Amino acid sequence: MAVIGFIGLGNMGGGMAANLAKAGHRVRAFDLSAEALARAHDAGCEAVASAADAATGADTIVTMLPAGAHVESVYEDAIFDAAALGTLLIDCSTIDVATARRVATAADARGLVAVDAPVSGGIAAANAGTLTFMVGGTDAGYARAEPILAVMGKAVIHAGASGAGQAAKICNNMLLGATMVATCEAFVLAGKLGLDAQKFYDIASVSSGQSWSMTSYCPVPGVGPATPADRDYQGGFAVALMLKDLKLAADAAVSTAAQTPMGAQAAALYQGFADAGSAGLDFSAIIKLLDQPSRQP
Repeated sequence: MAVIGFIGLGNMGGGMAANLAKAGHRVRAFDLSAEALARAHDAGCEAVASAADAATGADTIVTMLPAGAHVESVYEDAIFDAAALGTLLIDCSTIDVATARRVATAADARGLVAVDAPVSGGIAAANAGTLTFMVGGTDAGYARAEPILAVMGKAVIHAGASGAGQAAKICNNMLLGATMVATCEAFVLAGKLGLDAQKFYDIASVSSGQSWSMTSYCPVPGVGPATPADRDYQGGFAVALMLKDLKLAADAAVSTAAQTPMGAQAAALYQGFADAGSAGLDFSAIIKLLDQPSRQP
């Protein structure tokens, strides 16, 4: 089994590190949060005092951090100096494509192998080991990363060269944000037209309007499988995180001159919802905003 350094034990990283330890890997884990470190220790990981300690002696180093600036800082300030020649670096954070490519180039120059492998699936999937990984990097890097990622996920897909995993994640979550808004709009309109929410679900979920936001993550309490809507929109994928991903998509659209009007509108709606104090709710709670009385004449 491998010695794995794991840096970033938040809502997603904690479950991922625990699954690696459960599979028999020696996981040297670090996070700035003492509470997160304690949970990782209880889950079978070895808690260490710094990111450099996590990287020292590791065959593979996994990072799961909030943003590109954090990733680049940890790599430059700790990992690059501590990692042995040939160490595999797997960044599972969701960051911008340019930073992912820049980190990979810097790693290659130091004799390290880096892949970007952002995830889809949320906290429950991280805990259950059923995430989807979208991997950017060389064929050789992917071949080394795949068995490690497979312990934490149900699907590991090679998206292409460095940065391709981040590109796939950004585009996927822009689509998710927009379809969730549309799904919420449809349920609100159906209700105002006198349709029962369950009846509308039964029809739309097997018709041309079906989507993952409808059938797997329904934003209406008591309809479809259990979702954060059934817990008053607590837990799940926070509005703030969806907004972060939509902003990454917006920046990518500007840099490539791509037209993404639906993504831009979804970002504007989520921004207003976050500004109103709902940043910590699950992103499907956007239905609360859409169900308010129209201000149009």
